[in-house]
Amino acid sequence: MTKRETYEQKTEALVLPIIEQNQFELVDVEYVKEGGTWYLRAYIDKPGGITVDDCEIVNRALSDLLDEEDFIEESYILEVSSPGLGRPLKKEKDFQRSLGEEVEIRTYQPVEKQKEFTGILKDFDRETVTIEQEDGELLQLNRDKIALIRLAFDF
Repeated sequence: MTKRETYEQKTEALVLPIIEQNQFELVDVEYVKEGGTWYLRAYIDKPGGITVDDCEIVNRALSDLLDEEDFIEESYILEVSSPGLGRPLKKEKDFQRSLGEEVEIRTYQPVEKQKEFTGILKDFDRETVTIEQEDGELLQLNRDKIALIRLAFDF
């Protein structure tokens, strides 16, 4: 397991009791480097949406626990936020909840000469994702070829 994965798993274990106590949902934890700065991000949600106050509650409690445990070697910025409108699908429960919803998919390599697809999420398993495209055709993509899959949104 990489250092990044270890940090994410340990952080998830620390934040889950806080999340459950407040009846939120933990969407994801990520440890990423952007522009030379490390970020530890926890994405949370709840029915009706997350507020700034919700994020502050989790941020304060998690920050205290991270200071106590002190397992992250580098300096980093802790962020707690909503996953936003374009919420990525990562976990089994994300896919389950999104069945029948419109999704956007980006692949690493072109499939049928394109890398971006939109359609209704019809099915998924460990290896594949199936969407119904606008023309009614079903398209099955291998999950290891998918760079990003998220809920589609219209403005």
